Amino acid sequence: MNGTDLLYDTAARGAWVLVLATLPALLPALAIGLVVGLLQAATSIQEATLSFIPKLIGVFLALVLFGGVIGGLLSDYLREAASAIPMMAR
Repeated sequence: MNGTDLLYDTAARGAWVLVLATLPALLPALAIGLVVGLLQAATSIQEATLSFIPKLIGVFLALVLFGGVIGGLLSDYLREAASAIPMMAR
């Protein structure tokens, strides 16, 4: 594998790691936003800031639960990317 292919593979893996690292925080925020939006529509409450605190709590809990997994994923990727730098220069 030449340096260009390795660079593209590392970049593609980085994009995938980015998706996997952000999903645990994004999914609860999206779900909570949907539920609060439905409740606001059902009760005719049109307060834009009402969903902020539940989303904040949901994202915080998700990061507490999945923070170790996210950290491990990011550190593994960074270790692999750093070890591939000398091979990319060829």
